[in-house]
Amino acid sequence: MATALEAMLARHRAVTVAMLFLLTVLAWIWLATGAGSGMVPGLSFPAIMPASSPSPEMMRGLDNAMGDRTGASMGAMPGMAAAAAPWALPRFLLTFAMWWVMMVAMMLPSAAPTILLHARAGNASATGSPPATGTFLAGYLLVWGLFSLAATVLQMALERAGIMAGMDMVSVSRPFSAAVLVLAGLYQLSPLKEACLRHCRNPARFLARHYRPGQTGALRMGLLHGAWCAGCCWLLMALLFVGGVMNLVWIAFLTLVVAAEKLLPGGRGIAIAGGLACIAWGAWIVLA
Repeated sequence: MATALEAMLARHRAVTVAMLFLLTVLAWIWLATGAGSGMVPGLSFPAIMPASSPSPEMMRGLDNAMGDRTGASMGAMPGMAAAAAPWALPRFLLTFAMWWVMMVAMMLPSAAPTILLHARAGNASATGSPPATGTFLAGYLLVWGLFSLAATVLQMALERAGIMAGMDMVSVSRPFSAAVLVLAGLYQLSPLKEACLRHCRNPARFLARHYRPGQTGALRMGLLHGAWCAGCCWLLMALLFVGGVMNLVWIAFLTLVVAAEKLLPGGRGIAIAGGLACIAWGAWIVLA
């Protein structure tokens, strides 16, 4: 009997690991192929000094000088913000999907220990109900879906204000880039960041405090864990606006930072070092 139970638990764990791995790989593949946008993702580390967008007066002068050739030539000029499709519903939904899939790609690796521990706890206390690991994961990803919705609205507002380049999906405003970097750096040093990170780094303690059986309990725990993780990482995710929302190198780097904070010994020290680096980078943009 014990052998059969152990085999069942091992099989469930293997299925859970395979599911997380497959979701993560598929998310990265979708991002690498342009996330349905038709654009080629960036493959370079962000410049220390963001490019500035041309002033309206410069744009008008170029329009007059270049006439009908302006639209074709502007995209080839360094520092010029490429035009993007208008913010109609299809583009909004595609951008939202891009952000949500990006959060799946970035957050699942560091959330895997908690998800696997939840699966183990659910098996240990099974009462005949179906496994609730998928429900826990759904609750966790729902929180990041809400974050993605907010990020999409913010991206739309930034593009309309001329702060972000449409097709490049990156800030062209040095004051905005500096502000995001400094705010992210200060948040990395804050007690709230420390509290959220402490929860994310201790899945056993989280489950011991908040475990609830059944599907409803799993959904509640997934939402709660997602909220703690979002509280830990939301300003790190805002750095995507600085380095490029579709820059694969920058996305991968931030993914490694998030994983290092949550999974490696001395995660709090890593968070502090990252915060100081962000503040220094933001100050350099302001003072240079």
